[in-house]
Amino acid sequence: MSTTGRQIVWGITFGFFTSIFIGAVFLVVYPLNDWSELWTKHFMGIPFVVFVPSFSIVIGILLGALTGLYWRNQFLSIDHSLHQLEEGKHTDFQEKPAITEMQTIAKRIEKIGKQIAEQAKLSQRLATEKVEDQEARIQEIIEQERNRLARELHDSVSQQLFAASMMMSAINEQKSPEENFEAKQLKMVEEMIHQSQLEMRALLLHLRPVALKNKTLQEGIEELMLELSLKVTMDIKWKVEAFSLDKGVEDHLFRILQESVSNTLRHAKANILEVLLIKRDDLVIMRIVDDGVGFLVEEAKAGSYGMQNMHERALEIGGTLKVISVKNKGTRLEVKVPVLKNGDVAND
Repeated sequence: MSTTGRQIVWGITFGFFTSIFIGAVFLVVYPLNDWSELWTKHFMGIPFVVFVPSFSIVIGILLGALTGLYWRNQFLSIDHSLHQLEEGKHTDFQEKPAITEMQTIAKRIEKIGKQIAEQAKLSQRLATEKVEDQEARIQEIIEQERNRLARELHDSVSQQLFAASMMMSAINEQKSPEENFEAKQLKMVEEMIHQSQLEMRALLLHLRPVALKNKTLQEGIEELMLELSLKVTMDIKWKVEAFSLDKGVEDHLFRILQESVSNTLRHAKANILEVLLIKRDDLVIMRIVDDGVGFLVEEAKAGSYGMQNMHERALEIGGTLKVISVKNKGTRLEVKVPVLKNGDVAND
């Protein structure tokens, strides 16, 4: 039986006993000469014997319905709060119950809700820390494996390619002009070995990039350019001005430079590589120029992960990246980043 129905039953019972009590009191105060007077005496045109119980029962029904609805709302409020807890939502009583016992229950539900919320936050934080710790370990393992592969490639394949290149150069120098066809074939092989060396240098640059640990961007660029100038036959020039930058900006610019240089080694077939890093009018400008074969910029944007990665890195530091490439005349990549201090553009 519902709360409202139960209260109505109690109201009817209360009205019935109330009518008996009122009738008894009336008989004591106004004794009857004859029992027929119960029917002959009227109140509001209704026989007294009918009016008293009917009125009492109606009042009992009304009181039972009102109290039943009140308690029903109280229980529904508690049920709603418990349902909110079950759903994992914060529970807050907009209207405090008027009854002391219900207030106690409401306070306990709010307390339990806060405890559950705190436990949920703690669980989420622990889960996040666990995932971050796992990602850090995975990245460390990947870094170690990349370094191992880079060392093995450098110590074996790269050295063998260098030796093969030297041997092919020596053979081509010893060939006489009469052996024209064979010399062309050997020259092609030498060029293929040379291109394979460039591909290997680019691969090693991806596998084991030079880090900026305890170094400025300028120091990292000079170290990278010196290393490349010793290992490739390309004419490498660089101009780097001295100025300070935030560590995050330096790291992103350096990664863009590495990606661009790697693409030049692999695809450009360039003879000259120029790198420029300057600061002008609150802008840091980094420019990488080669005289290679060039490419279609729109196609590269759509299909190249490296190009997309460079654009994203530039955007992350509030900069812009512009690429201009002309077929058989080379490529120029330029990154411009505003220099900020405390959220405002710096003034020199």
